[in-house]
Amino acid sequence: MFSFRFFVALCIVFFSLFASISSHEFKIDGKVLELDESNFDSAISSFDYIFVDFYAPWCGHCKRLSPELDKAAPMLSGLTKPIVIAKVNADKYSRLASKYEIDGFPTLKVFMHGVPTEYNGPRKSDLLVRYLRKFVAPDVTVLESDSAITEFVEAAGTAFPIFIGFGLDESAISNLAIKYKKNAWFSVAKDFSEKTMALYDFDKVPALLALHPSFNEQSIFYGPFEDKFLGEFIQQSLLPLTLPMSPEGMKLLKDDDRKIVLTIMEDETHVESTALIKLLRAAASANRDLVFGYVGFNQWQDFAEAFEVDRKTPLPKMVVWDGNEVFFTVIGSESIHGEDQGSQITLFLERFREGKVVQKQLGPSFFGYIISLIGMRTVYIIVFLIAVMFLIATVGKEDPVGAPTPYRSASASTVVADNSDAHVSAHKED
Repeated sequence: MFSFRFFVALCIVFFSLFASISSHEFKIDGKVLELDESNFDSAISSFDYIFVDFYAPWCGHCKRLSPELDKAAPMLSGLTKPIVIAKVNADKYSRLASKYEIDGFPTLKVFMHGVPTEYNGPRKSDLLVRYLRKFVAPDVTVLESDSAITEFVEAAGTAFPIFIGFGLDESAISNLAIKYKKNAWFSVAKDFSEKTMALYDFDKVPALLALHPSFNEQSIFYGPFEDKFLGEFIQQSLLPLTLPMSPEGMKLLKDDDRKIVLTIMEDETHVESTALIKLLRAAASANRDLVFGYVGFNQWQDFAEAFEVDRKTPLPKMVVWDGNEVFFTVIGSESIHGEDQGSQITLFLERFREGKVVQKQLGPSFFGYIISLIGMRTVYIIVFLIAVMFLIATVGKEDPVGAPTPYRSASASTVVADNSDAHVSAHKED
């Protein structure tokens, strides 16, 4: 009996000691954790929210990101719901990298209660903190006063659109708030004054306000507040009325299947361009089934040239782009110039909806556009792999007993996957 009791007591001490060690294995101390294959799963299960940088020591982008993560770590660890930052040498721990489908460096993932989601947001420490705060914020924030509304808008910042439901119950938008949590801030105002109504320019409730602080834009939705119509408004309001086309802007289009009315101008900063953008914004407000974007030839020449534009092309020029490799010119509306550009934009849209278009493929400089998105180094790698496959195929013809077919097939499928998914993995820079 003595031996049995001694054994039980020993077990209790052992498990207590083990639990104590396990619980203190990781601490929220504002430092970046270095993880490997031996402790990765334990770390993921220890924290509700953990941000992981899968890096390679030789990667220049990774080296530049590292100090930004060091600065962000103490700020994120101090949140009411802390977010821990960790990093993994994915070049060394290849099995772990393979498990999470790491195909470029750096790859960033947020693990929420153990479930990973890819992070495509900013990488500067202050912006990264502001972006990640969304992951631990309430799905819908309830605002009880004018001052609470002001504080919410200021705290949300300018990186995301902001939705405020006035006179709405949080249950009305909760499902959509969960669906689009990574893309926007959501709130409902329970108590507010006429002063706030005047500030945001709406005159009745219920109403849903959509704000784009960085573009100084806002729009109001008065219903009907059924899921179908509410969902349409929210999805369309995730983008500004007029989107400046850039590598960052392109990422915003990734989950939007609307066609893009693209206006190509000489320079976005010119006074006449500013006036044209205002006209485009008015047209976009009345045609929410389309995305309206614009680009300056001087700002992004490679992209503009893909739509048959060069320095001799009369600008501004409008086309309709499907977001992939096809675009449409509208017959009789190849360019918009002169004084009455508003009427010309209206005519362009009318003719487009009537089907008076010519379908075209993006031009040869689309290759330059791809380079600007995924980086020259990636292009070199793809070209090198294609050359290797061609060499292997040639050798195989001369000597059928040459390199084994399974290796060639694996290589080919890898290249095809990399090429077709280039726009998705544009943020993976090495």
